[in-house]
Amino acid sequence: MPTSKSNSRVIGITLGDPGGIGPEVVAKALSRSAVRRLANFVVIGDEAACALPRSTAVSRYLVDGLGAGGARIGKTSVVNGRAALRYLEAAVDLLKSRRIDALVTAPVSKEAIMLSKSSFIGHTEFLAEAFDTAEVGMMFVNGPLRTIICTRHIPLKDVPKAVTTEAVLTAIRLVDRALKAHFGIRRPRIAVCGLNPHAGESGRMGTEEKTVIGPALSRARRGGITATGPFAADTLFIPSRLADYDCVVAMYHDQGLIPVKTLAFDSVVNLTIGLPFVRTSPAHGTAFDIAGKDMADPASMIAAIRVACELG
Repeated sequence: MPTSKSNSRVIGITLGDPGGIGPEVVAKALSRSAVRRLANFVVIGDEAACALPRSTAVSRYLVDGLGAGGARIGKTSVVNGRAALRYLEAAVDLLKSRRIDALVTAPVSKEAIMLSKSSFIGHTEFLAEAFDTAEVGMMFVNGPLRTIICTRHIPLKDVPKAVTTEAVLTAIRLVDRALKAHFGIRRPRIAVCGLNPHAGESGRMGTEEKTVIGPALSRARRGGITATGPFAADTLFIPSRLADYDCVVAMYHDQGLIPVKTLAFDSVVNLTIGLPFVRTSPAHGTAFDIAGKDMADPASMIAAIRVACELG
């Protein structure tokens, strides 16, 4: 792997689903000299899927994921899913052998990967299992705005049972450690959302704030963590309120991601916290509807690369 630059960190970038916009946004991001100067990069994927010109000064780690048939552009397919999974497996091998220092992942289709690996839930869970890491979290970063999702990718009907005192406490502790380790914040200020409308309205709209989230906050504070709440989520994400906190802990996927993506969709980065390395990704999906049409905006991929370089 290359080490000629003064910044000798090596960042691996998987192409994601080869039928989506991953290869396009990776190529557009790395075509910019300002991005390439940030670190040494290794693109991980099929040669046929890599849209980056060979003249670009970026290393490639070729993986035969597609075989002879090629990618199914703009479609959910078992071929694309199997290839995306092989790129990710190759990235794990490179991380474990210390040939790359951090990882940026282009979007995959969970549905496509599940056609060949039914147990696949997402990048976060796959990497946690690969590195035997029990506690990981999805932190969405946009400058000073940071949000972690307590329950990640589960059906909404399963959220109330998954929001336990231990789950909330784990999320708070993960955030506290990550903000100190990655962002240099000596005493992080953490805001915690309620589960129910109006944070339960003193028990009239649900009791989880009192019986589940409140005890987690108490235990976190006894451990020296500055965590406050539970707050009503519909008013917590107002910019003037967010200025008082370093991170928000949301109880479920859409509670946290709708405001985050509404406030700054193109620059939001997904940072996996808890792993023994830095992993980031853009906050958008495969966008099959525009795949292969040269319409994809690389802004979120560029942001993901920048965060990986800064933290990795």
